[in-house]
Amino acid sequence: MRWLPAASIRLSRSTVTVFLGLWLLLPVRATAAEVTVKLKNLPDVRAVGAIQRWDKDGTVRRAVDPKAAIDAVVVEARATAKASGQWVFKSLPAGQYDLVILGKDHFRLEGFQFAPVKEFDRFLSAEATVEPETRDAIAKLIAQAPHFENRVEPLHMAGDDKTVRVLVALIRDKPTSYERDFPGAATIRHEIWEFTWNYGGWQKEKRTQVLDRVMLHRDELHKWTWLWDPKLGGIEVRDKPVTVTYEFNKNTL
Repeated sequence: MRWLPAASIRLSRSTVTVFLGLWLLLPVRATAAEVTVKLKNLPDVRAVGAIQRWDKDGTVRRAVDPKAAIDAVVVEARATAKASGQWVFKSLPAGQYDLVILGKDHFRLEGFQFAPVKEFDRFLSAEATVEPETRDAIAKLIAQAPHFENRVEPLHMAGDDKTVRVLVALIRDKPTSYERDFPGAATIRHEIWEFTWNYGGWQKEKRTQVLDRVMLHRDELHKWTWLWDPKLGGIEVRDKPVTVTYEFNKNTL
């Protein structure tokens, strides 16, 4: 190999700047993959979608729509039914996704992640088991706190002896001021709350992560079954095919 003298390969600052500018203009190759979702014990599915809910820092990517409909979910992609219980996203762009499943008879099942509530925190694994004593203590705090909603239900918890995050459903199905414009109005939303162990007790952080908010007639709301499962959340897609096998068990949700 013939080595060139250092002087002969020096580039001016302006040349480097031009080179970098041209390089940045080159198209970035986007990666995608086929994602197959195999569902068991869910015979009446009518739609399967993928939501890219969070950015890499755990910030919600899309502002919550106060006019969202419970049966018309905004998704990044919709799967195609290929066989009994099998749905396929043909070319899903790389990223992390939560899956949402709509079924007949007012059924919605949704994946989620325990996203950070405070800045610079990380996602919590759904496998981070909360001790029964801690679970009961936090559930009691939620039940005793005053809320605008008349039903505030902790659905899932994850964490340790210092930090616990909770997926919470907040429902108002009693009369409110919304009645003037929408007789019979009810609201439901889902949030992630964080509790921190301080000075011998659990304290709720003021900040929360709001996942959604839906307003509909209370009679319609009462017809719906809306469930959440972290097993359908955080699906990692890169450049190779992905298969998600999910067996539904209502008793575990």
